[in-house]
Amino acid sequence: MRVVTADEVAAALPWDALIERLALTFREGVEAPPRHHHAMHRPDGEATMLLMPAWERAGYIGVKMVNVFPQNAEHGLPAIAGVYFLSEGAHGRPLACLEGSELTRRRTAAASALAARELAREDAQSLLVVGTGKLAPMVIEAHAAVRPIRRVRVWGRNLEKARQVAAEYAERFDCEAVEDLAAAAREADVISCVTLSTEPLIRGEWLTPGTHLDLIGAFRPSMRETDAECLRRSQVFVDTYAGARGEAGDLHQAIAEGAFSFNDIAADLAELLKGEKPGRTSPDTITLFKSVGASLEDLAAAIEVWEQLEKRP
Repeated sequence: MRVVTADEVAAALPWDALIERLALTFREGVEAPPRHHHAMHRPDGEATMLLMPAWERAGYIGVKMVNVFPQNAEHGLPAIAGVYFLSEGAHGRPLACLEGSELTRRRTAAASALAARELAREDAQSLLVVGTGKLAPMVIEAHAAVRPIRRVRVWGRNLEKARQVAAEYAERFDCEAVEDLAAAAREADVISCVTLSTEPLIRGEWLTPGTHLDLIGAFRPSMRETDAECLRRSQVFVDTYAGARGEAGDLHQAIAEGAFSFNDIAADLAELLKGEKPGRTSPDTITLFKSVGASLEDLAAAIEVWEQLEKRP
């Protein structure tokens, strides 16, 4: 069994190829049971273990194990760490153990970019990233692969961290850190939230007609990145219905406040990509994509890595 490092994962997953692999896998489908979600009570706070299996009907088999430690930020460490195990489908023999954090970051950002490719206005040039963790750079790169992004603004609770992220991309974009989140949201064509927030950060009253809102962070019902007004004003799409019903905190809390219903979801990614349901209905529509992550995405990314490595001498 081959061990694949984070650097090898990154090198094997250029954005265009990864986004296309995700699109293909969403269209074709895989078997993907609900992910196992285990709360772990640690001495310094609560952590979460996620187990995410998936397999092709006649092909690859995979499972990801992820540990989520929000308290790691206090120690200068990533909040998410994990590994991915990929097996061949004919006999179930293990092929590779892939570093899971890089795989997760890239497939997460690529799924959001795939949704933006289907939903954001084609002329979207301004991106606001809310959050300063390891996903923030990934989101900038992935969205820039599908839309003509020229202007990037970064907001975080820690302004210095926002400045560090912005500095990484100052040569490629008009890129700055911002303190006024409301003003930045009003000016953005695409807003991508990548936080572990449990309180609303983006307010619906800030959204300009035509904005695309990308919500990545709230993967538990107790978490949220937006207020209910964002849901009420938007045409809402999700990565998968099962994930949305099980774990999408922004949706669950808006429903509890009487501003939304699961029946209001316009489509999931598979329906969009198959052309079964329409995407954006007008240039002034506010579109909202809520993802919680799906094992389909991990399997697709792992297959792309493996097949790219197999092509090399």
